[in-house]
Parts: sequence; C-alpha cells; structure tokens
Amino acid sequence: MTGARAAILGSVGTRLKASRTRYLVLACVVAAYFITYLDRVLLSVATPFIEKEFSFDTITMGWVLFSYSIAYALFQIPGGWFGDRVGPRTALTCVVVWWSALTALTTLSWSAASMAVFLFLIGMGEAGSFPIANRALSRWMLPSERAIAQGTTHAGSRSAAAITPVVVVALIGMSSLGWRLPFLLFAAVGILWAIGWYAFYRNTPGEHARVNEAELARITDALGPFKTGKRKVPWKQILSNRQMWLLAAMYFCYAYDIGTFLSWFPKYLNAARGIELAKLGLFASLPFVAGLIGDISGGVLSDTLLKRTGDVKFARRAVLAGGFFVSSIAVLFAAYTEAPEVSIAWFALALFALELTVGVSWAVTLDVGGEFAGSVSAVMNTTGNIGAAIAVALTAWLATHYGWASAFAVIAGLALVACLLSFTIDASKPMYRLAEEPA
Repeated sequence: MTGARAAILGSVGTRLKASRTRYLVLACVVAAYFITYLDRVLLSVATPFIEKEFSFDTITMGWVLFSYSIAYALFQIPGGWFGDRVGPRTALTCVVVWWSALTALTTLSWSAASMAVFLFLIGMGEAGSFPIANRALSRWMLPSERAIAQGTTHAGSRSAAAITPVVVVALIGMSSLGWRLPFLLFAAVGILWAIGWYAFYRNTPGEHARVNEAELARITDALGPFKTGKRKVPWKQILSNRQMWLLAAMYFCYAYDIGTFLSWFPKYLNAARGIELAKLGLFASLPFVAGLIGDISGGVLSDTLLKRTGDVKFARRAVLAGGFFVSSIAVLFAAYTEAPEVSIAWFALALFALELTVGVSWAVTLDVGGEFAGSVSAVMNTTGNIGAAIAVALTAWLATHYGWASAFAVIAGLALVACLLSFTIDASKPMYRLAEEPA
C-alpha cells in the first residue's frame, strides 16, 4: 500500500466508524483453541476407562499418551512453516480436518500399539493448530490487543479443559459405546468448524468483505503495509537469536507443567486422592476453571501495563515472572496437603497463576515475530511440547516408583526456573531484521 493510499484511508478512518471484523476473527480462533483442547483433554479423561477396557497399566498408558505428545512436539515447526507458506486460511482448515478424522478413527483401536499410532497421527495434525492460529492473528490484531487476544484464545482452550471432564464422563455413562462416543462427537465438531473457518477467514484484512476502510486504516497504521506473495522464512536469523532459545526454554518449563495436568490430573485424583470415577469430572474441572480465569487475567494485566507504561518489555516480563513464582509455591502446597478439597483449592491457585503466563508468552511471539510469528511460535511451542511429551512419560514413572508428590515437586521446580528465565525476555527486540530478510 502506498503512502498516499494509507493517508487517504487514514482520512477516511477519521470520518467513518471502524468495523470490528478482527474481533470476529479472534472469536473463530478462540473456537479453534477450544476444539483443540476438547480433543486433547478427551484423551486424559478417557484414560481410566481405556485402561479398564484394555487392561493397560499406568506405564503402558503413559507410552500410549507419549506417542501423541512426541508427534505434537515434532510437527510444531512443520506446522508453523505450513501456515506461513500457504496462509492460515488453507493451512488451519487442513490440519483441523486431519486430526478430526483421526479422532474418529481412534475408536477402531484394538491394542496399545494401534492406539499409539492413531494418537501419533492426531498429534501430527494438532501440532500445527497453535502456530497457524497465531499466524492468523498476526495481521489482524493491534499490538495493544495482543496479550488480551492471546489470553482469550488460551482461555478458549482452558474452558474446553474445564468442561470436557464433565461432558466426557456424562457421555461415556449414557451410551454402550463408552469412551468411543465422545471421540466420534468431538470429531464431528472439528469438521464443522473447519468448514466455517474456510468460508469466513481471509489471510489479510484487505481481502475481507466485512472490513471497512476505517478498520483497515487502523490496522495498517499499527502494523504497517501488507506484503503479498510467498516469502521465505528467515530461519537463520530466528534460530541464531539468543532470545529465541531463552523464550523456548521458559516455555519448555511451562509446557511440562501444564502437560502433566492435562495428561494425568484426572488419573491422579482417582489413584492418589481416591475420588470416584463418577465424581471425577467435576473435581478435575475445578482447577481448569481457575486456569481459564488466569488466561484472560494475564492478557488483560499485561496489555494494561503496556498502555500505561509504553514499555512492552516490562509489561510482558512482570506478568510472566509473577505467574510462574506463585504457581511454583502453590503446587507444592497442593501436593503435600492431606485434605483432598484443600489440595484441589491449591491446585486451582497453581493453575490460575501458571495460566497467567501463557497468553503473554504467545503475545511475545507476535511482538518479536511479526510477519513470521507462526514460525517463531512454532519453535517456542516445539521446545515446549518436548517438555510436555517428557512430562507424560516421566510423570507415569515418577508416580509409579516414587509417588505422585514427587511428580508435582518437579512441576514446582520448573515453574521457578521459568520465573528466572522470564527476566531475560525482551519483547521489544525483533527476532530478525527486515533488511536482511531473504527475497
């Protein structure tokens, strides 16, 4: 867009009320995160029922879940690259259709090995969801809206984590299909979303019929002119940037911690706290409800600090450090408190504080990644989900040999490490320089 064109649009923007199509785009992305976690938490809630049907022990089930987690980790960068190359509209449609179809096919599992294969293929598809969705927002959301937007999207995922246990347990109990019924229903939800996404979303605001010139001028003024055509990702600059790996290391700690909760918390409540399967859904949901509040609160707090101080480094860093520190303390009280109800309350605080950080972490990838936020976030999320994959297998081993409290002690330690790493994150420094960007 030329300077004259931008000036014209800016003039128009002062006379017309800007449309708010970017918020509808955000709502679509929130729905995508919600669906991703419907399927992800479905696995952990169904675990006790799957173990019972197939007579899997905890370690065997740990390796089955590990197959999903390692695929989810390994295909983050390919997924982010795919989104940056072909655009979020096509890319996100493809990956959601892929994993939804595989979720349905998982109901055909007949052994640990067959289920591991299906879950690996689901993980391949879901791996691209967050990096591609992040890229989908990069050309729509204003800088002052990024942390709130990321907090809202992750609130969508955590709201799924909060309601899925209740829904899944209810569905399993109402049908002779058992754990297979929610797999089939959730697969259908994903397919329907993919159809709606492809029909509504456009890769840039200028392509969307619902965006008026005032909104386009506002977005262009904040983010700069839109660039068209396929562009090479500046991998050399991104991967040689020290801050990329500090951010990735911090997210490794976060993802290990949340991965343990997502994969094993229902099992922990049943095995270590003696909560019956019939009541499992409600008790497993409560900490995730607190996490949902944390997702939104972290984004609001960070963007509020940014608006008041104008210092993006401080606005991101303060919320990251505070959230990780509180979580590290709360999870220790949760693990070593005798009363189950009090323990769950501490777990709720731990998840609230942990989730304060996630939207801010993803906002940083937008701050420093710009046009290539999908690839930057993919590197961060790859490292994080290696941590989540390790958490799935290691937690099973620790719980079996040393008790569940030892597994949560590891979570507390990593949260403290993440707190320290957050002081090294500078969201004001881009990962690459446009002048050196490959043509």
